[in-house]
Amino acid sequence: MSTFGSLYKVHTYGESHCKSVGAIVDGIPPGLELTEEDIQVQLSRRRPGQSDITTPRNEYDEVRIQSGTEHGVTLGTPIGLIVLNKDQRPHDYAETDLYPRPSHADWTYLAKYGVKASSGGGRASARETIGRVAAGAIAEKYLKVAHGIEIVAFVSSVGKIHLPAFSTATGNEEDDEPLSKEYVQLLNTVTREIVDKEMVRCPNREIAQLMEDNIRKSKAANDSLGGTVTCIIRNVPAGLGEPCFDKLEATLAHAMLSIPSTKGFEIGSGFRGTEVPGSRHNDMFSEGEGGKMTTVTNWSGGIQGGITNGEDIYFRVGFKPPATICQPQSTARYDGSAGVLEAKGRHDPCVVPRAVPIVETMAAIAVMDALLIQASRTAAASLLPPITTLPPTMVMPGMSQHKSGSGSAGPVGDE
Repeated sequence: MSTFGSLYKVHTYGESHCKSVGAIVDGIPPGLELTEEDIQVQLSRRRPGQSDITTPRNEYDEVRIQSGTEHGVTLGTPIGLIVLNKDQRPHDYAETDLYPRPSHADWTYLAKYGVKASSGGGRASARETIGRVAAGAIAEKYLKVAHGIEIVAFVSSVGKIHLPAFSTATGNEEDDEPLSKEYVQLLNTVTREIVDKEMVRCPNREIAQLMEDNIRKSKAANDSLGGTVTCIIRNVPAGLGEPCFDKLEATLAHAMLSIPSTKGFEIGSGFRGTEVPGSRHNDMFSEGEGGKMTTVTNWSGGIQGGITNGEDIYFRVGFKPPATICQPQSTARYDGSAGVLEAKGRHDPCVVPRAVPIVETMAAIAVMDALLIQASRTAAASLLPPITTLPPTMVMPGMSQHKSGSGSAGPVGDE
């Protein structure tokens, strides 16, 4: 469907070459200062035509707020967001009248609906993500203002060029760590300012240059490359996530794998964590600042049992090479006859540099929804009498001390 979220609901609309794309956002709390400029920042990071390693489609993707605010303040009512498509070239896609493009969604959309958009992939196009990014930018602002939550994503690989994430294998699994100390330090310190210094959005100058060169080489050959984006979410309160089927890592995976071209998701130590023994992988608890429970390591990626533990969340998303490439490909027409397709149009040789703000904003939507769900639970619990029938170790301090009507309680209220 075209709607994501339970309490923070995002409904996107629009196709690649229709008149406009956008979203309707329901569930934003009233009283948040919000203007188009707050949203435009992420849309400008996502837009095409940023450099010679992205699609040359010339869209500025200027957003307009249609409803839900007055005098720059949210009203609590649905927010309508619209971005006009200006640089449309549907004639570039005449070949799709004859051919379903290999590894694209032309055939599957036709099989599902019995009809499909004639150009640009329709809803399967990355143009659809504009509504997500706009809605997620609103969530980002609320999360930052209300909870100090910070979300940063960066390109961690392009093709076979990777930021080094793992320690050198010693042959002795007792010495191996899931991730290298240098990579953990990067996760703890990377900022958007550092990420955006590089065209490819990889926070390592030397490796970023190799990635750029590889993308240019692929583009010159009319080919494409895949890659990965890593995302970190900081200052998330403990207690978010809805077991058993809406664990936060499951919600994040849902959010990420709904992005066009995604093919993989891993959280925390991910698949690398399967290669070390539990004695090296377990996150031991300790007392942090102000008596707050913390962990010595964070191989869990900030989520245990599907619920946030207060540590940073980090995960990685895999993107396949863009399916539309401008070189001859032997394939079949819609009528089943053999032919050679040489696609036209304007396409990214690698999507990951522009995918960074999409990953960030989809993460914001997922966390925003989880936070509102938990806030509603703790607000309802705060209206109950104090808990006196259970041992102190079974009750969070905020819940054992609350009075009827005393306000929010539990993890979110304690932040």
